[in-house]
Amino acid sequence: MIRKKLTPRQKMINLMYVVLMAMLALNVSSDVLIGFSLVDEGLNRTKENSAAQNDAIYKELEAAMSQNPEKTRQWYEKAQQVRKMSDSLYTFAEDLKWEIARQADGADADLNDIKGRDNLEAATHVMLAPGIGKGDQLKKAIETYRDGITAMITNEQQKKIIQSNLTTEVPQKAKLMGKNWQEYLFENTPVAAAITLLTKLQTDVRHAEGEMLHQLVANIDVKDVRVNQINAYVIPNSQTVVRGGKFSAQIIMAAVDSTQRPEIYVGNTLLKSDNGRYETICNSTGDFTLKGYLVMKNGDGETIRREFEQPYTVVEPSATVSATMMNMLYAGYQNPISVSVPGVPSNRISLSMTNGSLTKKDGGNYVAVPSKVGEDVTFTVTALNEGRQQEMGKFTFHVRKLPDPTGYLQYTDSKGNTTRFKGGRITKQAVIAAGGIGAAIDDGLLDIAFKVVGFETLFIDNMGNTVPEVSNSATFTPNQLSKIRSLSRGKLFNIRRIRVVGPDGIERTLTSPVEVIIN
Repeated sequence: MIRKKLTPRQKMINLMYVVLMAMLALNVSSDVLIGFSLVDEGLNRTKENSAAQNDAIYKELEAAMSQNPEKTRQWYEKAQQVRKMSDSLYTFAEDLKWEIARQADGADADLNDIKGRDNLEAATHVMLAPGIGKGDQLKKAIETYRDGITAMITNEQQKKIIQSNLTTEVPQKAKLMGKNWQEYLFENTPVAAAITLLTKLQTDVRHAEGEMLHQLVANIDVKDVRVNQINAYVIPNSQTVVRGGKFSAQIIMAAVDSTQRPEIYVGNTLLKSDNGRYETICNSTGDFTLKGYLVMKNGDGETIRREFEQPYTVVEPSATVSATMMNMLYAGYQNPISVSVPGVPSNRISLSMTNGSLTKKDGGNYVAVPSKVGEDVTFTVTALNEGRQQEMGKFTFHVRKLPDPTGYLQYTDSKGNTTRFKGGRITKQAVIAAGGIGAAIDDGLLDIAFKVVGFETLFIDNMGNTVPEVSNSATFTPNQLSKIRSLSRGKLFNIRRIRVVGPDGIERTLTSPVEVIIN
């Protein structure tokens, strides 16, 4: 870039402008100096008001500390830290004001009536004198205080305001002139202006201190419960309890104060618990409700009461075991069925089935009677959940014919016990006392009686011939009884071709005979 060469006349004009500016700087108007004094008075009133407000908050914190030290201590100690930081910088600024005033007016200087308000050397000497100037020390003190306070303030807007008020950034024009912060503010600055600048710093310190104190107070309950809605809550570990288990619940008031527990009444009985936990052993099943109320005082001593109510259910211990290869029912037979849903009481469970009839007994027990052999039945389980019926699952079972029963003679022994004879040795008197034949599925799991509608006895005469005798009922015919009476000890006869009808209505002939040996 090519610089245009100035003419001698232009150089003279520029020099005269510089000299004029210097003369203006050396002859500061008395009106301007008086204006600085007025501003300083206004700032002093502002900082005194701020200091009074801050003192009131400190007293409030001290009162809260005496009432509830556990809750308040953390915030009270932070407030004391803020006070120490703020007073340190405030006092440093106050000392600098006195040093500048004495530099201008001598040892008898009065901050409220400075004579040398227009003195341009006093502030420069105190703040910038080589080796003893305190401008750089003030700059570092401001930065330390600003960073310490803003680190504790969470409100971003307030943080930016404090950072702006306590900035030590040098304007671009001062940077171009090669000046640092302290030179920019205090070099050749009249005493009135320098004092006003330091008073403004003190005002900013009290403002920042006040903002920090308000935030600390907001973190504790000094006067009242600082929420817009207060309700009592019961927080159970589970709303469903297995009989014999423990119902456990946390009873709180939102928002809960861990240092000031409310009084908890279950029913009208005071709960003696340090952490608000209620526990009781559940020995009976059914639906229950935990009711009561909470009582606590706010910071003004007013009593707050809130009701609470929490339903819970106690169920029987239950487990469902399903054998995949045994999912079958018998047609025409009253098959016992039990159903359970973990966590749901039996009175909230419903069961339905297809291709048969279903009868409810008690609890979760039912009787299912499938209608046809070979026609599968499907059970549908539903449960009442939160006021609506919810399907919990479908289960399909195969339907088969009942297995064949076993024929027997039933009699009463000498001890009065009823005995079912299914073959072997027996006395002639016991056979006659039985009076006929019976049949049943009696395998230890099932005990299902069948109706005998006929049978055949087979005797062997003296010539070795087999002599059959037929009965068309369950009882012995006269001929059969006559032949039984004629049998001697050691002789035998068979009862065979036993015709029976089971609960399913199906008639069948048993293939296994009953062999009887007279004892």
